[in-house]
Amino acid sequence: MTAKSRSSSLTASDKLTSANEDYLEAIYQLGSLGTMPVRSVDLATKLDVSKASVNKALSTLKRAGLVEQPHYGDITLTDDGREYASSILDRHHVLYHFLIDVLRVEPAVAAEEACIMEHAISDDTLRRWTDFLKGHFRDIMTVDA
Repeated sequence: MTAKSRSSSLTASDKLTSANEDYLEAIYQLGSLGTMPVRSVDLATKLDVSKASVNKALSTLKRAGLVEQPHYGDITLTDDGREYASSILDRHHVLYHFLIDVLRVEPAVAAEEACIMEHAISDDTLRRWTDFLKGHFRDIMTVDA
């Protein structure tokens, strides 16, 4: 599953917002690429949000079948959640490295802008862009997606 093809648990009305995708990506990163449970407080700290905001986002992610969390327990990604989060992070890396390596954007700006762009680009466009980059900028850029 990719970020744009969504989990089979999601309906059109459950489509994740970019903010919810950020939560999913942060859980993936904090949990050693989705292999370890994550505490809500750590997620709140990483994203600089309140625990109430984390709880609201987790409700959406649970309904979508992307995370599991026993009452007040640690957060774990489902297989679909891990795949979705991995796709988001892959997008981020491709975009970030393009901005840094090709356009020579400052790293802080590139990180911020890649985070915005990762939610908007389709799988097909990202694949085409990656293929283009591999063909034209192989010597200065590593593209793994």
